[in-house]
Parts: sequence; C-alpha cells; structure tokens
Amino acid sequence: MALLGFVMLLCILGAQASIDLRNAAAMAAGLCNTKPTDVVFIIDSSRSVRPAEFEQVKVFLTKVIDGLNVGPDATRVGVVNYASRVKNEISLKSHKTKAALVKAVSKIEPLSTGTMTGLAIQFAMNVAFSEAEGARKSPDISKVAIIVTDGRPQDNIQNIAAKAREAGIEIFATGVGRVDMTTLRQMASEPLEDHVDYVESYSLIEKLTKKFQEAFCAVVSDLCATGDHDCEHICISTPGSFKCACREGHTLQGDGRSCSACSNAAIDVVFLIDGSKSVRPENFELVKKWINMIIDKLDVSETNTHVGLVQYSSTVKQEFPLGRYNNKKALKEAVKKMDYMERGTMTGQALNFIVENSFSPSQGARPGVAKVGIVFTDGRSQDYIGDAARKAKENGFKMYAVGVGNAVEDELKEIASEPVVDHYFYTADFKTMNQIAKKLQINVCQEEDPCECNSLVKFQKKVEEALQALTKKLEAVTKRIAALENKIV
Repeated sequence: MALLGFVMLLCILGAQASIDLRNAAAMAAGLCNTKPTDVVFIIDSSRSVRPAEFEQVKVFLTKVIDGLNVGPDATRVGVVNYASRVKNEISLKSHKTKAALVKAVSKIEPLSTGTMTGLAIQFAMNVAFSEAEGARKSPDISKVAIIVTDGRPQDNIQNIAAKAREAGIEIFATGVGRVDMTTLRQMASEPLEDHVDYVESYSLIEKLTKKFQEAFCAVVSDLCATGDHDCEHICISTPGSFKCACREGHTLQGDGRSCSACSNAAIDVVFLIDGSKSVRPENFELVKKWINMIIDKLDVSETNTHVGLVQYSSTVKQEFPLGRYNNKKALKEAVKKMDYMERGTMTGQALNFIVENSFSPSQGARPGVAKVGIVFTDGRSQDYIGDAARKAKENGFKMYAVGVGNAVEDELKEIASEPVVDHYFYTADFKTMNQIAKKLQINVCQEEDPCECNSLVKFQKKVEEALQALTKKLEAVTKRIAALENKIV
C-alpha cells in the first residue's frame, strides 16, 4: 500500500504541474452583421487638436466604418466637424457604399478654432439626424452619436445633451488627453461605463475601434458558429444562445464553461495588480470586479485552489497571502476592500516580489502544487522587467499577462509563459475586461492522459498488476530454491 500511495502521489504531482489555458476563438470576420443604424460622428477639430492628431482621428473613423455593414438599408454614416463653428462634412444620405464614405472621410480638414461642443450636439440633433439629411424615422433604426473631443467645452453641454438623449439619440463620449471627464459624463448616455471612453493620446484612439464595432453588432442566431462563446471544449447551439459540454473523460465545472479531467486539483494563484495613477479610481473598481469574476471560476477551498493578491505602483503591497481565505465569499470580500495606491508603474519590482515572496512557503505557497501568476497592467513599466519575468518562468510558474489601454504588448508577451499566444490578453477598454475573464480558463489537469493518471482506479489496477507479476516471480524463485534444497538433501 505504501508503494501504491507513492506512485499515486508522483502522478498527481505530475498532473498538477501542467496548466491548460483555453485559447478562445475570435469572432470570425464577416459573420457579425451590424444592426441598421444611423451613426453620426461628432469630431472636435479645435486648435488644441494638432494636424497629425486629426489624421489619427480620421484613421479611427475609417476603421470603425470598415467594421460596419454600410448601405441605404443597413447602416448610414454621417460626420459633423466642429470647433467654434459647425460643419456638416458628410450627411447620412451622402454615400451608399463603404468605399465612397472612407474616401470622403479622408478629405476632411480641421477647423482649428475654439471648442463649441454644445453647439455641435445641437446641430447634430436638429440637422444631422433630420430626415432631410437622410435620417430614418423607423423605430427599428437606432440613432447613435459618437463624440470625440480633447478639451473642455466653451459652451453649455449638459442641457442640450439631455435633450438629444430624450430625442432618442444614444451618445458615446470619447475623451482624449486633458479632456474634462465631468463633461464627458454629462454628454453620454446611461450606463456611463458603456458610453464614456478615455485614451491618453490620439495615438491610442485606434484601440477603441473594436469596442464600437461590437457596439453595433447584431445578435447572431448561431453563437457557436461565429465563435462568440467561451466554452472550453464543445459549444452546443440553442435558439439565440448556447450551452457547453466536455469531451469524454472530462467534467463540466460549476461555471458551465470550463472542463476538468480530474476532480481535486490543487493550485496556488497570485494576482499581481497595477494600481498606478493612470488606472484611475473608477477603473480600479472594474479591475476588482474582474478579479472576482475569475475567482468565481476557481475551486477555492482549503485543499484545492489558494489565492493571493499583490498590488503595486511605485512600491509593492501584499494585500493578502496565499491560503488566508479558503472560501470564495471571504476571498471576494477581501478583494473589494483593496484600496487604490496610485503613483508610478514599477512592474519589474512587482514581478520580483511575487517570485521572491508570494510563491514562497513562508507566504502560504504549498510544495508540489502548481503556481500561477496573473499580472494586470494598464501602462508601460518604469523599470526593467526582463530578469524578473524570466526568473518567474524558470521557477516553473505559469504566467498570464493582461493589459488594458496603454499597456505595451511587447512587455505583456515578455511576461507571459509559452506559448505566448495562450498566455497574454489585451483590450483597449477597462469596460471590456469581463470578456478576458470569460476567456481566461485555468485548469491544472492535462487534457490528454499524462502518465495515465486521470483515474485513481487505473493507477491502483496497474500497481496491483505489477505486484501480482512480482509475486509470481517470487513464487517461481521460491520453488527453484526448494528444488535445489531437495537435491542437496
């Protein structure tokens, strides 16, 4: 029995050393048709927007348009250009093809005066969204305004934006650089977390393209066919929805999405969270919700998954070590209580901390248990990350890198374990982090049958067979010894 236990222990530890992260398939190009919509871009070209930056805005418009189903009976697009005055650059009725629309956008020139955002919204409501300019009256046709601005309005926007929303116009407010966040919220439709966006510079505005393409995406009938699901193994289509299933020998987990080849795998998971000032307080709350979404999918218990949390900025702070909380309720409450640090972004120092401290036995790490680090950041590190990132992987830790907004994808890839494509994620917007939480599947059991140990019954049977064979050999040796003794006698 001691031999049986030893063999079983070796095999279980071998299984725990491998972590499978599902690489969720992206939505196939062209399978998502945009809902018929009247879209008007309201773009700020005041003197604070430099010519090169205005070109970047036009590239952003072009990329959003490229993802739309443009046509007279599909999506119609207009563009309003404003500064101290307002210019109707493109009417909703002007162009019936995507190519003509993109060409017209390329010819728009900046006005380079003041910032009369309220005047521009008034113009859009009274003129751009009028039937005379090509807007449709049908209740099935949504009206959407996308405002892009980088400054504080020189006129009142709160009342006019409220009137526009009351008129049925859904307003997205996108701010750049030193924009006034209060006015963005006054302009945008509810819920604000879906309608207010911010980027630090015009060079980053393209990262919002996907967000707007998805906002206009129609609900498709077969979510499995488009890949717009988060099933780890098998997706089964149902009317307007889907359900998940697992391959033979695997069990569907409590989240209804992930699959496990064994029932009691242990794992030590440490979250390393960027709390620098660029994150902003409202986004830090979204990060905490994202952490708890992942925790909901883990098998947290005294014997299975343990979770630790580290926050960093210019310094590193251990919020709580591995093993302090052994149930999801207590763990999630502790995450909610994490205070925002602000200040700088010393990612290298933070990585070194989890390598030297968080995954040590003195901080609750368990010998022989798989170690997983989940690193979140929204910006470029202010120190060197290479040595610490390499050491984490050399120590056998599985490292996942998650970036938002201004995060540098080369740094994310340097942090992530191999294969890199399976271990790093990026999104332009904090409000879409929940999609990463759905895709990030942590499972310490290999899908194939490593050392044929997915079932303890199999192990026991093989060991028993080996013992039986050994017993037969011993019996044969005993008989030979007895025969020799008889000859001697």
